[in-house]
Amino acid sequence: MRRLVIPVLILLIGAATLWQQNTGKGPSVPAPRADRIPGQPAASLTDFPAEAWATLDLIERGGPFPYGRDGSVFRNREGHLPAAERGYYREYTVPTPGATDRGARRLVSGGTPPTVWYYTDDHYRSFRPIDPEDRH
Repeated sequence: MRRLVIPVLILLIGAATLWQQNTGKGPSVPAPRADRIPGQPAASLTDFPAEAWATLDLIERGGPFPYGRDGSVFRNREGHLPAAERGYYREYTVPTPGATDRGARRLVSGGTPPTVWYYTDDHYRSFRPIDPEDRH
């Protein structure tokens, strides 16, 4: 009987852990903060394109968006942004004048409603945190 107690406890702990992960009731990753990207200065009004501010305004109004993929989940596969649960980040296209496609510029928001914002002009190779209040 004693030999069964430990394996049963291990199975129960494993099942409880899986249940917590699948129901979202287990330990969660804290919401990222924009200031957690080491070495990345926040974008300012002077280095943030006008098209990005227009895209930010569209996001805050809820659209309509000019590109079908706007608002889709950004998975952070490269790991350049702080870790967060799937679905936390959303991506939006920042139009590039003269481009015949979506171009490389994006805004990535985090949270619902968004509480953190990032800008990339090199298609996710680097990000700069931004503060929407800077436009005022």
